[in-house]
Amino acid sequence: MFYFGIEHEVAFLNQEGKFADFSRTTYADFDRIIEKLPTYPSDRTQLHIGDAGIRKKRWYIDGFERFSESEETIDCVPRGIEIRTTIHPDIYSTITELSESFHLLKEVAKEFGFSPVLISFNPYLTNYEPNPPLNDVERRYLQAYPDEQTAYIYMVTYGPDLNISVTDLPIEDAIDIGQKLTYYSPYIVPFSYSSPFYKGGLWEGLSVRTFVRTGKRPATLVFVENQEQIIKSVPSSTKIARLPAEVGRIEFKAFDSCGDFSIYAQLLALLKGLVLDQTLTGRAIVPDAALHQLSAREGFENEKIFAFANQVLEAAEVALKNDPDVSLLVPLKNSLQQRKTPAHDAIATFQKFGSIEQALQTTYLKPFKI
Repeated sequence: MFYFGIEHEVAFLNQEGKFADFSRTTYADFDRIIEKLPTYPSDRTQLHIGDAGIRKKRWYIDGFERFSESEETIDCVPRGIEIRTTIHPDIYSTITELSESFHLLKEVAKEFGFSPVLISFNPYLTNYEPNPPLNDVERRYLQAYPDEQTAYIYMVTYGPDLNISVTDLPIEDAIDIGQKLTYYSPYIVPFSYSSPFYKGGLWEGLSVRTFVRTGKRPATLVFVENQEQIIKSVPSSTKIARLPAEVGRIEFKAFDSCGDFSIYAQLLALLKGLVLDQTLTGRAIVPDAALHQLSAREGFENEKIFAFANQVLEAAEVALKNDPDVSLLVPLKNSLQQRKTPAHDAIATFQKFGSIEQALQTTYLKPFKI
């Protein structure tokens, strides 16, 4: 039996219509929103809370945590708010919960002058520099966890984690599937591309996020039960589960954010098909950075990316067979044949209005429809 979940990172414009990143937004600004959102006590068995208590709800402030010399959490520099769904046995209910949580967030944020916008890379800033500079405790922490040393990247990126797990799947099989998804990542991520803006204008490609991020950050993480199952790599491909419910979770992290949540349904169906597939032989522990950069620039216009994407999509379709979720692959097939990504629509909107902010205000118009 399959189980699904989604973590979706939301960016905002503030009441002045400016992009609400860490340069003009504080933890307190977003915490007012979080405080007004509901708490579901039963979520504790499914959603990791953490020591600082920042992740106490389905919504939490996502950012860079700062620590004092005495190792106490003293701040969290925000980049946005993350929505987490609970674990669901089907794709439809997963997307339904995400949509409901998004609408709640949107309504509460509006009370404080914030409006959600869809973007996968900060359209103005290119990196994050901690201010004040890191202290000795923070430096030691980052040195102990190599993936955390790329905070300068993740503070300017926004994207989803699409989570999938299978009942009684041996952990070695889950790790193998994670390596399969990492290998084929550059061919499937264009279905989600949504970050064509850079330094206040249009970038020369379709996904700045993929170009900058993937390779330094993982494409897939597999949550394992114990240290002996960890594969040492930079970036990481495996991670110790923090809750029993996380053991065996395959977390695909390389997609851009999607403003139309039905695309997440399509992508979950694609991942499900790739879990079931027994024909694709490619495996990689870490993402191919150069190939992701090629994909980020050219998308499906590149013949290699197009050909492999077609192969992967066909393999997923065959693997799903008579599963009702196979119908969710149809829109992906249409996008592939048209060699089109969501970034193309974002570029066209920007060219129409001549303003990134105005283009962003047209996002999230279709948050849920399967």
